[in-house]
Amino acid sequence: MKIKVGVIFGGATVEHEVSIISAIQAIENMNRDKYEVIPIYIDKDRQWYTGKLLTDISLYQDFEDLKRYAKPVVLYNKKGKFYLQSLGFFKRNIAELDIAFPIVHGNNAEDGTLAGYLDTVGIPYVGSHVLGAAMGQDKVVMKQVLDAADLPIVDYTWFYDTEYQENKERITKNIEKLGFPVIVKPATLGSSVGIVFVKDESKLDEAIREAMEYDTKIVVEKAVENLVEVNESVLGDYEYQSLSAIEEVMSTDEFLTYKDKYLGNGKGTKKVSGGSKGMASADRIIPARISEKLQEEVKRISIETFRALNLSGLCRIDFLIDKKNEKVYVNEPNTIPGSLSFYLWEPTGKSYTELLDDMITLAIKDYRKKKKKVTSFDTNILTHFDGVKGVKGLKGMKAKLK
Repeated sequence: MKIKVGVIFGGATVEHEVSIISAIQAIENMNRDKYEVIPIYIDKDRQWYTGKLLTDISLYQDFEDLKRYAKPVVLYNKKGKFYLQSLGFFKRNIAELDIAFPIVHGNNAEDGTLAGYLDTVGIPYVGSHVLGAAMGQDKVVMKQVLDAADLPIVDYTWFYDTEYQENKERITKNIEKLGFPVIVKPATLGSSVGIVFVKDESKLDEAIREAMEYDTKIVVEKAVENLVEVNESVLGDYEYQSLSAIEEVMSTDEFLTYKDKYLGNGKGTKKVSGGSKGMASADRIIPARISEKLQEEVKRISIETFRALNLSGLCRIDFLIDKKNEKVYVNEPNTIPGSLSFYLWEPTGKSYTELLDDMITLAIKDYRKKKKKVTSFDTNILTHFDGVKGVKGLKGMKAKLK
């Protein structure tokens, strides 16, 4: 019997289209002899849909037309079985799921929001859980955790949008202490959305205000000189981790931009269903042209970062290297990286199909392990609750607090 995998993608995020690209790639590469794939699309208004035509990426150019062939649904748990149920007065089960495979990006999805919902429903799912996903998405919290774990990060400062509006002068001075050039980023976005390279103070305010259009929390980092950007993918959980090849990513700008990742003309890459191949289309060199010493450093830090941030499943960790001084810095983890970084595993002999199979296997293992843990007590303490005395007790407690 095939395992029924619900691939969830889309969502109310500026990285909505990136998620669609990554999900369709994965669906096309899943082993159909082993898995029955059920596409689950979340539109920008947070409505869930399912239907076979959702696997045709060309139809997303006009989703209003596609809605005629997709059914709005909700996910629910019925006695330990998981169903996609139709809406309306006459509800019916459209599909049964064994496991969910979220392939989502950005806020309202990748940041732990979707993981928390799936945990509440109780369905097993692929990838990091709430804590890991949330820390991986928030660049400020991520840096604070990595700093506490004594892992290398670039010098930075951060602030809320309201703080900048109220005390622009103080925040500008803090940024000046970092020294130009700097990188201005929205704290909780990915795919290089809203990121600006700032060479001097004259462009700083404009860059900050652009970042503020996307997020309430802003990060400003000291730009790394003699920059080489490399990425490493980690597969595993808290017990065991395996590593991919290391790539050197070639950028057309001061850093890898959204255009480089999703709109560029990557060399030697094929299209997916007539569309972009996402991060797989970016120009890269594998293995990265860095010394053996730096390679070992990247590998060591990748595993330590994966564990420090409570990650699981697959994660691509991006690094900034000052090649002249041979210094390695963690840039950010991508808990659901574009293209699921299959291109980093192919040089190790692992195909995309095998990689997806490994991720699903890890998720099932994690679910079974959690099922063995105590999550509730058979004894109901409310059976011994005296309603009258209980109310009096609460009144007494209120009196003491006054």
